[in-house]
Amino acid sequence: MKDLERMAVSLNFGDQTFEVGELVSKDQKIFFKYYPDFLDAGLPISPIKMPLSDEILVPDIQVFDSLFGVFNDSLPDGWGRLLIDRALFARKINPENITPLHRLSLVGNGGMGALTYHPANDQLTEELELIKLDLIAEETKKILAGEETKYIEELINLAGSSGGARPKVFVGYNAKNGKLLPYLKELPPNFEHWLIKFSSSSDPNDIAQIEYAYYKMAIDAGIEMSDCQLFEGQSGRVYFGTKRFDRLGNQRIHLHSAAGLMHDNFRLSNMDYGHLMDAAFQLEKHVGAYSKILRLAAFNIYAHNRDDHSKNFSFLMDARGNWKLAPAYDLTFSFSSHGYHSTTVVGEGKSPGKKQLLELAKIFGVKDVDEIINQVKEVVSRWNQYAEESGVGKYSKERIKEAITRRLAF
Repeated sequence: MKDLERMAVSLNFGDQTFEVGELVSKDQKIFFKYYPDFLDAGLPISPIKMPLSDEILVPDIQVFDSLFGVFNDSLPDGWGRLLIDRALFARKINPENITPLHRLSLVGNGGMGALTYHPANDQLTEELELIKLDLIAEETKKILAGEETKYIEELINLAGSSGGARPKVFVGYNAKNGKLLPYLKELPPNFEHWLIKFSSSSDPNDIAQIEYAYYKMAIDAGIEMSDCQLFEGQSGRVYFGTKRFDRLGNQRIHLHSAAGLMHDNFRLSNMDYGHLMDAAFQLEKHVGAYSKILRLAAFNIYAHNRDDHSKNFSFLMDARGNWKLAPAYDLTFSFSSHGYHSTTVVGEGKSPGKKQLLELAKIFGVKDVDEIINQVKEVVSRWNQYAEESGVGKYSKERIKEAITRRLAF
């Protein structure tokens, strides 16, 4: 691929576009400078690490391939990155020789959130004529097993810049007639932007039903989430899907993960729920932000979701520069590789419980902490009900019940 030393960044809300600034690669560093007109607009795309300034900016850490976290949020990781690398190898291009700016050019205007990148490189993308969930599931298994697939280009387009380890695709979904369309940047009337997940090689067969049960449980626990549902393939297999919260019709919303916002290396994270509470308050400018994070912490503790790393929390900014905590996502039963919560609660990662939640609430002055904890525990204690309603298998239901029962004791 040709050398790429400069890249323009725009903020595209769908009906309004702002030219943000320019990324420049030099001496193995990537610099960024806001355009003067964008400074006048006063839209803080990354207020903690990239405050609006007329200076040339450079990241304070190198964990995001020399990019600021807000731009790294646009790049696919996990499954999406695997697809891109497989396609590059097929073209006899070594992914190690692809720079971060090259990868942003592949994102172009098809990434999560509202940031877009120019010049765009669309050479790796094509579109499927229709969505066949079972076919996609089989092809993702081949990719994960290192086998060849003739659908690599289509999978790249469908995966967009999605993150996370589990295979997933972007689709258009019409709830009125149940039709699915391949990912299109502009959807026809009555279609909405959704994301559908597929199982990885380490997932149980009923992973979709488990995540759907957790969605229903989280809603009843007072946690805001986007609409979710199960989609059924022709084989009868089901897949978990969720409506994208970075799209409102064909309008776009700026998205920033907690990892990117605070420059936290989510694979070797030092983040605490206290950091999240502080960041949420800085952005929302309302004490209600504290309660929302505390409720999430309580749910992840008692529902045994230990994969609560900093890329699994995000914030949204509208065209007026107003920020809010994004709806919760990736809430499901999980262990971590080291047996600890990825995000600690006042420093406790192994077995946090009510003691740590009360201490966290005291630090930030959360008055309704007892109500939050009691509501979450009461809902989570009814796991069997949610599991049965969602079609979770007997083995998974019992295994998760045992783990939740242990957590409720803390």
